[in-house]
Amino acid sequence: MSNTINYGIIGCGMMGQEHLRNIALLPQTRVAAIYEPDADMAAKALALAPGAQLVASVSELLDVAELDCLLIVSPNYCHVGQLEEIKAKRPLPILVEKPLFTDPEATARLEAFRSGYPAPVWVAMEYRYMPPIAAFLVEARAATGGVKMLTIREHRFPFLEKVGDWNRFNSNTGGTFVEKCCHFFDLMRLVMRSEPVRVMATAAQSVNHLDETYNGQTPDILDNGYVIVDFANGSRAMLELCMFAEGAQYQEEVSAMGPLGKIEALVPGPGRFWPEHLGAAPAPQLILSPRSPKGPAARDIPVDEALLDAGDHNGSTFYQHEGFLALVRGEKAAPDVSFDDGWKAVAMGMAAQESARTGQAVTVGAEGLFPLFPPE
Repeated sequence: MSNTINYGIIGCGMMGQEHLRNIALLPQTRVAAIYEPDADMAAKALALAPGAQLVASVSELLDVAELDCLLIVSPNYCHVGQLEEIKAKRPLPILVEKPLFTDPEATARLEAFRSGYPAPVWVAMEYRYMPPIAAFLVEARAATGGVKMLTIREHRFPFLEKVGDWNRFNSNTGGTFVEKCCHFFDLMRLVMRSEPVRVMATAAQSVNHLDETYNGQTPDILDNGYVIVDFANGSRAMLELCMFAEGAQYQEEVSAMGPLGKIEALVPGPGRFWPEHLGAAPAPQLILSPRSPKGPAARDIPVDEALLDAGDHNGSTFYQHEGFLALVRGEKAAPDVSFDDGWKAVAMGMAAQESARTGQAVTVGAEGLFPLFPPE
């Protein structure tokens, strides 16, 4: 391997272009090849990575000799098939965007892929790396004395337009609790240091996309809901999602409570959506609220302006890529977010979708009624 790490990119729509901008900020990296079938997206990608070779298929991309690693940023429903094609032809280290899969019937294929894949696979869970949430993760245990309750609130804008409007339908995305919220289920497992045993959800499509039609079909994606998750260690977590609340000051508010106190991370939405007439966008914050002595203490968690300009995820895409690059260089032993982590986050999202559909709590895990967790 040369000192320069050469990336092959599969998919360069809106999120793929954010990845390109962040890779460009990393030293000794190069995008060697891009597979993007949409002509407009391909042109935008080449403007960001002008030295890259544009190829016509995943197979052709895998033929590019100098590749050191792969990044999958294609539509959700493509991920499993592309992972299988990579394993069959040329296994390389992979950073694959969430969600790892969208179809409950794909679990046998996932296990077949996982068995014997010779290179590391890192599932892209950007929210772990948002600076206020990263600080929250470092300090949560000490601040709370052990987390007993976790609340994640996301009040945000509706789903953005994607190529071919693929993100308007559950069949393509896995459903909103899979597509959008697997990040949050990943955070729940990480904070709780335990596995989920029960998922309860209520949700609806109340406002967004109801007046849209695509090939005669109306979108069926949820735009609001609540999810409660019970964990094996007796702790519990709740997600509150609203996708017609972009007027909020903060997009994500994450709170953890325990016997010693409370800790909160407040994360603003993308700066490009903040109205200019309101002045500067709100600063990310971390707030510690001990029970004794009482006295909430807030501190700003600034994010480098260059990283904010490179994407919509509060600098997290860059920090994620720093870790993945260290993994590819052999400077890091294992992915921060494993294949199994990505699998479990999707399984929790699917359980939430099922609970919202049926009105019943869903038991999850190895012994549960929703046997989507990876085998031990």
